[in-house]
Amino acid sequence: MSLKMRKRRVTVVMPETRMGRVKAQAVRAADRVGPMASSARDMAMSARDLASSAREGTYSRIEEVRLWAAPRLDQAAHTVEDQLAPRLSSMLSQAARRVDPAPMPVRGRGMWPMMVFLGGLALGAVGFLMYRRNARHWADVMKESAEESRQQAEEMSRPMTK
Repeated sequence: MSLKMRKRRVTVVMPETRMGRVKAQAVRAADRVGPMASSARDMAMSARDLASSAREGTYSRIEEVRLWAAPRLDQAAHTVEDQLAPRLSSMLSQAARRVDPAPMPVRGRGMWPMMVFLGGLALGAVGFLMYRRNARHWADVMKESAEESRQQAEEMSRPMTK
């Protein structure tokens, strides 16, 4: 699209082909986007500079933290070695003595709980066997009852002859 000036009047010349209209629209869009692109480029450059300075500052702070932490970690290691390790070692030794599979003295009271447990287990087994026997017996009775009912139904359904 082009503008022509004639005696204080602006006239707009419209392209006649579709390709011309598309080209004119692209030119208008480029005129609007151009300033924004340069602004975005400037902002990206400043962001890059800020990131670079932040990186340098971060590296220096990391170095300071490492210088501060090194002696404290060394002191903590010595404290664990001198104070905590002997206590932990004695606790582990006591636990090992408790867990040792050496034969323990037999106590008279220790047998009662085992006897009660085994007696309960035996009673449970007997009860289970009786339940199974009664269940089979009940099934047989029901089968016989059903057979008798069937026979009675057949007898009633037969016509009586004299």
